[in-house]
Amino acid sequence: MDRKKIVTLKEAFDNVVQAVEKEHVEFWYARDIMVLLGYSKWENFDIAVKRAMESCETSGGNIVNHFRSLVKHVILGKGAQREIQDYMLTRYACYLIAQNGDPRKEEIAFAQSYFAVQTRRLELIEERVGAIERLNVREQLAEAEKRLSKNIYERGVDEQGFARIRSKGDEALFGVRTAVMKERLGVREGRPLADFLPTLTIAAKGLATEMTSYNVEQKDLQGERPITKEHVQNNTSVRNMLGQRGIKPEELPPAEDIKKLERRVKATEKKNVDNAGGLP
Repeated sequence: MDRKKIVTLKEAFDNVVQAVEKEHVEFWYARDIMVLLGYSKWENFDIAVKRAMESCETSGGNIVNHFRSLVKHVILGKGAQREIQDYMLTRYACYLIAQNGDPRKEEIAFAQSYFAVQTRRLELIEERVGAIERLNVREQLAEAEKRLSKNIYERGVDEQGFARIRSKGDEALFGVRTAVMKERLGVREGRPLADFLPTLTIAAKGLATEMTSYNVEQKDLQGERPITKEHVQNNTSVRNMLGQRGIKPEELPPAEDIKKLERRVKATEKKNVDNAGGLP
């Protein structure tokens, strides 16, 4: 997510924050958050709120402290009024709602970071958005590789064959063997190369893997040799596409160990739970 989009979303979320100044409490109305998270129907969003309540209770939180049901009166045509349901939500409640959403949606990915940190400082939100994006892309690559492995196993390729196919794909993408890239990036023995790649390169590997999986099915490829050829061609295509934009994946600097990043993100989540205030 680029900085301009993050700034735009931050302004939108900041504009609907409510405050009880005497008690130094911030809260949000569910119907305001609903729109910002991309929901169009209250019924669907209400389900997400109730799931978040269950998560709150499971983690030992007091639902009443974070979710306050209320009824609002809205003015209709000719002065008529109608009652609608709403909720007052703490930062922690909003965070739990965002956690139950699809992180592939930009609004959800942003909200997971916006409500996770105890401040609305842009640089901290931006940093966490980047971390969440990298974790999500890494998870998507793992899922893509799992699907490809299962797919080609049914076509006569065992686990060792899959490892050779993946290695050949890396060589086509980076221009050097996987072992060479690991040495360049300082990857320890037994750790996947992808755990130390920047988000862009992980996404590139994921795209090539998805293309291979798709074409294996569409072309009904059988055996290691034709599948290897397909995977090499797809990684070469992705490399060429990056090259057209002046990007050489083998020259990009290493990123933080994905496991350390994951621990830091989870630590922030725990801090969010520990510091969660309550509604007045």
